[in-house]
Amino acid sequence: MSYNTFGHMFRVTTWGESHGVAIGCVVDGCPPGIEFTIAELQEWLDKRKPGQSRFMTQRREADEVQILSGVLAKEGSDEILITTGTPISMKIENTDQRSKDYSQIKDSYRPGHADFTYNSKYGIRDYRGGGRSSARETAVRVAAGGIARKIPNNLKVRGALVQMGTMKINRDNWDWSEISKNPFFCPDREMAMEWGTYLDQIRKNGSSIGAVIEIVAEGVPAGLGAPIYAKLDQDIASHLMSINAVKGVEIGNGFDAATLSGEKNADEMRSGNDGNPKFLSNNAGGILGGISTGQPVVARFAVKPTSSILTLRRSIDSKGNEIEVQTRGRHDPCVGIRAVPIGEAMVACAIADHYLMHRGQTGRT
Repeated sequence: MSYNTFGHMFRVTTWGESHGVAIGCVVDGCPPGIEFTIAELQEWLDKRKPGQSRFMTQRREADEVQILSGVLAKEGSDEILITTGTPISMKIENTDQRSKDYSQIKDSYRPGHADFTYNSKYGIRDYRGGGRSSARETAVRVAAGGIARKIPNNLKVRGALVQMGTMKINRDNWDWSEISKNPFFCPDREMAMEWGTYLDQIRKNGSSIGAVIEIVAEGVPAGLGAPIYAKLDQDIASHLMSINAVKGVEIGNGFDAATLSGEKNADEMRSGNDGNPKFLSNNAGGILGGISTGQPVVARFAVKPTSSILTLRRSIDSKGNEIEVQTRGRHDPCVGIRAVPIGEAMVACAIADHYLMHRGQTGRT
């Protein structure tokens, strides 16, 4: 299988399967001298790991990251690591696999999954949790994103769940401090309570529901990205679309821009006190012509409902026989919840990559 790498200068190659011994990644192109701690990476991984609430899969994984190469301990410190400029290899062990949960469907194609397409392409598939197609692989992306966040100065990337099913947050209630106070990464306290009741019923029905996640990156300098085929928003969209179950991505106003007039959509400017332009709005999501404006970069992505549900679904098996499939095991009733830290990581990786390309081309940061 090819195509396990993303990025241009900040390149991440992932490896491993859902029910293998471990998953991991190699980060290549990280500059030397970047300081970080294992605890900082673990903080992001802990946001994504399963089993943290009744609204997530109950697979129990510590998701403890191990650094195998590419760093040295900072002199005089037992915690701070410094990148050497060589490939950074990281590993996360799988400790709670239950491959037997999938034995009954090893010859069946689960509707909504990659079973049929993987088998069509490779002539073989890992039925144990989907193998490489499993969202388990995304844990190491989060680890890579933890390093990416350290590369541009003052970069701050945050994500929030803004819609579950048809239920959207009230943006007037947006409060970043609420994100850590509920299991949904929801910035609207009132909606978080409604989602709890809503998702409990979804779980009881043995079903699932989709979601929309919004990522906001602040501290992105103006000038990152390049027309025509190296646009910052192009790579952000590509990175986000690579996340399992993502079916749509938009930047700034996205599809809503089609409903606006030119007067309303254009981000007008005035002179700022610091000599930089002051934008009067941010409909473009911080990117114009594929190049960052210096405003917050805003991206949203839509995640489909988890395909593994208890409801019987019509399908076929590997021999073409018509069957009904019921997927057992441990699954997220709304996979969009754990997609929030994954989306943050992928946006951070895209911005770090373009930061390095910009520095390499122009010599400026």
